Amino acid sequence: MSHNTWIHRTVRVAVRPLAATPVTPNQITTLRLAVGIAAGLALAQGSDFWRYIGAGLFLLSMLLDRADGELARQSGKTSPWGHTYDLVSDTLSNALAFFGLGVGLRDGAYGDWAPVMGFAAGLAIAGILWLVMKMEALHGARAGELGGFAGFDPDDALLVLPLLVWLGQSEGLLVAASLGAPAFAVFMLALFWRRLSGTRQS
Repeated sequence: MSHNTWIHRTVRVAVRPLAATPVTPNQITTLRLAVGIAAGLALAQGSDFWRYIGAGLFLLSMLLDRADGELARQSGKTSPWGHTYDLVSDTLSNALAFFGLGVGLRDGAYGDWAPVMGFAAGLAIAGILWLVMKMEALHGARAGELGGFAGFDPDDALLVLPLLVWLGQSEGLLVAASLGAPAFAVFMLALFWRRLSGTRQS
């Protein structure tokens, strides 16, 4: 992931005053995880009101996800453990958001299939981030990242969650995520497979 996306540039200004304070990147990561879990719980409640709240919390968790890295770079408080903690928090927050969305839509058009669809999307997202961590463990930091374009990263695609929820398109989002996330996970596996298998053989 690039560190110069539009979201990073926005967060960078807000984080700058924290660089000289005792606030640590890991503390922001912990806050991001807590907000991400809250987002998943809110999305799971089933009412439009709580879905809108959950979407807002998820957007806040995305901003906090960028903020911890920005603070780490500005303050010099980077660490391998902190990077891993950040990726694990990303995995849990993103996966729980889609699982929560599915649970919250269980009384909609897809009935009992909605939680299954949400779980499939969340599991695929977790799988993608596991692949990234595996690549980094084998080939170093940022080895599993994809390049961005026009100030956006592939990870920024998650911005569609709050946007579509607020536009009343939660069920369409669930369908797209349950199909698109596993497809992207397969793409990522194919992309990394040669490097992963090459490492095992060497």
